[in-house]
Amino acid sequence: MDNLNLLMEGFATAAQPIYLLYALFGVFVGTAVGVLPGIGPAMTVALLMPITYSLEPTAALIVFAGIYYGGMYGGSTTSILLNTPGESASIVTALEGNKMAKVGRGAAALATAAIGSFVAGTIATVLLTFLAPVIVEYAINLGPVDFVALMVVAFLTIGALLGSSVLRGMASLTLGLFIGLVGVDDTTAQQRYTMGVPGLADGVDVVLVAVGLFALGEALYVAGRLRRGPVEVMSVGKGKGTGWMTRDDWGRSWKPWLRGTFIGFPIGTVPAGGADVSTFLSYAAERKLAKGKNRKEFGRGAIEGVAGPEAANNAAAAGVLVPLLTLGIPTTATAAMMLTAFQRYQIQPGPLLMETNAALVWALIASLYIGNVMLLVLNLPLVGLWVKILQIPRPYLYSGILVFAGLGAYSVNFATMDLVILLVVGILGFFMRQYGYPVAPMVVAMILGPMFEVQLRRSLQISQNDLGALVSTPFTWFVYSALVLLFAASFWIKKRQKAMEEEPLEVAA
Repeated sequence: MDNLNLLMEGFATAAQPIYLLYALFGVFVGTAVGVLPGIGPAMTVALLMPITYSLEPTAALIVFAGIYYGGMYGGSTTSILLNTPGESASIVTALEGNKMAKVGRGAAALATAAIGSFVAGTIATVLLTFLAPVIVEYAINLGPVDFVALMVVAFLTIGALLGSSVLRGMASLTLGLFIGLVGVDDTTAQQRYTMGVPGLADGVDVVLVAVGLFALGEALYVAGRLRRGPVEVMSVGKGKGTGWMTRDDWGRSWKPWLRGTFIGFPIGTVPAGGADVSTFLSYAAERKLAKGKNRKEFGRGAIEGVAGPEAANNAAAAGVLVPLLTLGIPTTATAAMMLTAFQRYQIQPGPLLMETNAALVWALIASLYIGNVMLLVLNLPLVGLWVKILQIPRPYLYSGILVFAGLGAYSVNFATMDLVILLVVGILGFFMRQYGYPVAPMVVAMILGPMFEVQLRRSLQISQNDLGALVSTPFTWFVYSALVLLFAASFWIKKRQKAMEEEPLEVAA
């Protein structure tokens, strides 16, 4: 009952006109960047973070949460109309959604994606509301060795499972850990890895790394692969039989919406689970459960193949917030940037967050409910606007991103050295993309690395350097056992995903 009262107080805060405007700004920008291929929520949060320093914590976090949710919504538009996913989590949507657009049913595909996102986002936020306080009750009793185990799981799963290659993912993770250690050692007060450069004595700011990797690196990569000529966008569809959802479409969509929600939310709470895995599992489940003529439509434009994955996508977005708020562990690049936003305001997410900053947390959760309604209103009537955004010339778009990246990086400390770091990291990000190295593990490792070091040193000090203490509690045994099962399941899922991505092409042919 206390949690419900706190949620009502959160609604009272989030419903204030100024916070409603911040939420509207966040979801609008999030949807716009989700629509644009190659520009995701992580890049947008990184670019906007220096600009939002003047905002109070509640306002800034409501904006970032709106961007995150909006990015999940917007990715479906470009997948369906352009067959180019704006976010990696929207790849599965493109398999069936673009086929529907090609036969004049783009409007129905966009509608089931938007409504499914709303249904899943709302249910998942309800689950977040009731699950987060329960996890906090257990997490508050965890010791340093338990947090070391959780971070080891986060490092290994994010490094090994994000991207196409385990070795490349782990290399990216290692580089992020190294950058996170640059600066002054908290224990000895000695500089390390600074190479005598005074500007590195305070460490490398994570905002510079994030902007360099996500904005500058992406802009350079896109510029190197830029195709000339206008972007061809599929028609939304007009005329008889090509309008919004029919009664049959509703009947075929509501079960996938619910199934996708309950697939996506728990997977989103797992490190390196996220929306990518959940959308694939939802698509596989819908394809398995389809019968008769509905089954034959897969590979040619089955509405279930859009409804389920889009619901799973948005449910996973809410699931990602569970470990972030309750344990202080980000499981995606966007969650890592939100963790950085918390830390900018001297707020550390974790078991004590709901005690020390209860008003902020419940206002943030309440804003997710409000943002979901705003997103539904924005996505259904304004499809034409998002299509226009898709037609922005790429040179103009990425030139603007470069300007914002430079201004944002300089405004962090107003130091020329920061622009040098931005350029170096941006070039590094370009080559990482060029050779298939994922950038998300590097950002997550850079943020979690210093926290891991503190907990590891604390654990070894308590145990007098006994390494066996790191696996001495029932919780650590449970976590490491779950890690083994998670790896086995993830590699099986990747094999199934690869086989299934090839299968629809044969059916469509």
